[in-house]
Amino acid sequence: MTRYGNVLIKNIYYMLSYAYGELRRSVYRDLEEESFDNIYSLFAAILSQGISYQLKQGLYREYEEKREDMESVRGRIYMPGTMGNRMHCRRLVTCDYDELTADGPMNRVLKTVMMELVKDKRVDKEYRNKLKKELLFFAPIGRIDLRQVRWDGFHFHRNNRNYELLMDICRLLVEGSLLTTEEGNHHLPTFDFEKELSWIYEKFLLNYYKQEFERVYPGFTARARNVDWALDNGNRELLPSMNTDVTLAMGNKVLILDAKFYQHTLQDYRNIQSQHSHNMYQIFAYVKNEAANETDKEVAGMLLYARTDEEFLPDAEYQMSGNRISVKTLDMNRDFREIRKTLDSIAGEHFGIGAVDG
Repeated sequence: MTRYGNVLIKNIYYMLSYAYGELRRSVYRDLEEESFDNIYSLFAAILSQGISYQLKQGLYREYEEKREDMESVRGRIYMPGTMGNRMHCRRLVTCDYDELTADGPMNRVLKTVMMELVKDKRVDKEYRNKLKKELLFFAPIGRIDLRQVRWDGFHFHRNNRNYELLMDICRLLVEGSLLTTEEGNHHLPTFDFEKELSWIYEKFLLNYYKQEFERVYPGFTARARNVDWALDNGNRELLPSMNTDVTLAMGNKVLILDAKFYQHTLQDYRNIQSQHSHNMYQIFAYVKNEAANETDKEVAGMLLYARTDEEFLPDAEYQMSGNRISVKTLDMNRDFREIRKTLDSIAGEHFGIGAVDG
C-alpha cells in the first residue's frame, strides 16, 4: 500500500473525512474506492471532485467594491473624484458601488492552485486532466499571489460552506512551505509532513469521538476546550491559555487527549531516550488543573502519538499525584479498521463502554 511518511495515503483520506464531514457526503463518496500514489494526487482528486460539484451549483459570487467615473449615479457618489472631474470640465460622476462577481479571492485561490497541480508531475495524469477541463470554466477568474493569501480571512456561511474544505486543501498544499521560485516559475514544494498533518491528526481524533461515540452513548461528549488555571489568588495576568486537543467526558470521568504527530516521538539526551519533556509537562498541567477545578471528577490524561519508524515506541502508564497519565502510539500505517479498534479501546477502557459499530 502507498504511504506518505509513516501514514498510509488512504488513511490520510479517512483522517480528512472525519476532520471534514463534507468529505462523507455523496459527492465525494467515489474517492473512498480509489487508490492514490501520493498525497498530491489525493489532494488533487479531492479538489477536482469538489470543484466539479461546485461548477454544477455555480461558482460562489461575492460583492467587490469598485470605483468608476460614470455618466449617471450608481451606488454612492465619491466627492473628491467628482470634484476633480468638474475641475477638468468632465461631466462625469465618480461612484463607489458593489458588483457581484465570481472573480473573488476564493475562486482565485482555486484557479491558482489548480494551475500549479496541473503542471506538477507528481500528480497522477488522471487528476491533472480533470483539473485541466475544470480550469476552462475559470477563464474569467484572475490568479492570486499565494504568498499573500490571508487564509484566516475567509468567512464561511450557508452560501459558501462547500468552499471551506476546498480552501483548507489549498492551504495544506501551500502554507507549510510557501511556493518557491525556480528559474522564474512557481512550483509546489515538498509537503511538510510534520507541520501539515499534525493539525489534521488533531481534528481527526476530535471528530472521530464526536461523530462515533456521541451518537451512540448519551452523555458522552468530545470537545476541544480550555482548562482554567487553578489559582489561589485569582491573578491570571500573563498566564498562557491551556487549550486541549480533545477532552472526552462521560459521567464523573474525564480523559484529556493530547494529539502528537512527530517524526520523532522520543527525545535523546546523552544517548538516553525519554518522553519529550515539554509534552509530559503540558499534559500534567492540563490534568492537575482540571482535577483541581473539577474535584468531583476522575480526571486522566493521555499523550496519543502517531507512530513513527523508531524502534522503540511510547506505551506507558503513570500514576501522578492521584491521576493516571498514559502514553500510547496510534499506528496510522495499518488498515483503518485497526485504527478504529485502538481508538474505540481507549474510550472503552476509560469509560467502561463497548466499541462502536464499524
